[in-house]
Amino acid sequence: MRPGPPTDVPTTELAERLYERLLVVRCQTGDGIAFGELVRRYAPRLRYYLRKMFSDPDIETDDLLQDIWLSVFRDVPRLTDPAAFTAWLYRVARNRALRQLRQRPRRSEPLPIPDELPDYEPEDDAFSPDEVERVHVALDRLPGEQREVLVLRFVQSMSYEDIAAVAGCPVGTVRSRLYYAKRALRQMLDSTANAVGPKE
Repeated sequence: MRPGPPTDVPTTELAERLYERLLVVRCQTGDGIAFGELVRRYAPRLRYYLRKMFSDPDIETDDLLQDIWLSVFRDVPRLTDPAAFTAWLYRVARNRALRQLRQRPRRSEPLPIPDELPDYEPEDDAFSPDEVERVHVALDRLPGEQREVLVLRFVQSMSYEDIAAVAGCPVGTVRSRLYYAKRALRQMLDSTANAVGPKE
């Protein structure tokens, strides 16, 4: 008897994962239509990631995206695990953007982020729907490493392991950065909510 799909993954989500892996395999054989479908699926989220992570006026996001997709099309045949495509794609994007930034004078040093992690529940402070717009604005005020883990976790819905692969750090560091990023974001939202609170 063949084993069925994992019971903890919704059927539609499982079908999406399998379809995406098929697209990657087809792309690895040079299928331009499959590649176009991958671009259509990922381009908006990848653009958001780049804009939040590398909001440098010297970096033209659309030009950078074009370079990234050219690299992806050229290098995807060497990807050994189609299931790892998402983390690999964001790693390619991150490396390309960092390479461009390194070619320009550094304007400021990133703020240090402690990696020690206190006890906490990873998703214990979700943000309400009416806070979403303020979250997008507040993200720009966080250090780059904190912005990155928040965007990858909550926009791309990546696992801790995939975020670690993109950022090139241990999973424990990802958890730590998420903890401090969510705490800082919550403090920002609370302070802005108090600043624009109900008038007498």
